[in-house]
Amino acid sequence: MRTLWYALRSAFFVLWMSVTVIPWAIAVILYSAFVRGDRMYWACAGWLMQSMWICRVVCGVKPRVTGMENLPDTGVILLPKHQSTWETFFFPTLMPHPLAYVFKRELLYIPFFGWAMARMDMIHIDRSRRTEAWNKVAEQGKRLMDNGNWVIMFPEGTRAARGQKGTYKVGGTRLACSTGRPVVPIAVTSARCWPRKSFLLRPGIVDVSIGKPIPSVGREPDELMREVEDWIESEMRRLDPEAYAGQGTDPRT
Repeated sequence: MRTLWYALRSAFFVLWMSVTVIPWAIAVILYSAFVRGDRMYWACAGWLMQSMWICRVVCGVKPRVTGMENLPDTGVILLPKHQSTWETFFFPTLMPHPLAYVFKRELLYIPFFGWAMARMDMIHIDRSRRTEAWNKVAEQGKRLMDNGNWVIMFPEGTRAARGQKGTYKVGGTRLACSTGRPVVPIAVTSARCWPRKSFLLRPGIVDVSIGKPIPSVGREPDELMREVEDWIESEMRRLDPEAYAGQGTDPRT
């Protein structure tokens, strides 16, 4: 019975997003004929803010954020744990600067949602053309950070199941080392409430723990990413010990 209740609330949330994204996206596309940049970003973020409010009120998914004081004022590269769609929606509602996501270009083909994303200062790449993709990340990432945006990349690339971890790729730290910008690791326990490949949301707390900036100057991308991975995976074990029961204490396993 409880699962049925969760399913009904989740269905309402998904339906709300599906219905509201259409007029919002149309308005954003029309608005983009006159303005771009930060004003366009915050116009799109408004829909995400409403979505996260509905997620909290209807589905009972509530964020608990620690470490906001660790965020610097300068350009930075955010490297979060990736477990769910939840954090991709939540971060623009949390961060004080516009975020430039690095994402696969196929998302631009999603009706309305993707069309609106195409009007924003984001970095969409073709994963099948790795050299070209990296050149685009390096060029646009530096330009956007110079303009006050923060770049956000999920090191694992795709969503990991609760208690699991993907392969941490060095794209984010490579960008950091090439631009001299610091990286900020972030642990997120969103799979407790919204697992990957599922639209069933369960009420609960999603912990978001923001680590201290890690300088990139004089570092190698591989070494820097190992430090990011160790911090995130260790923090995940602290925040969600139930998910890692029986796995030991080594964050690399």
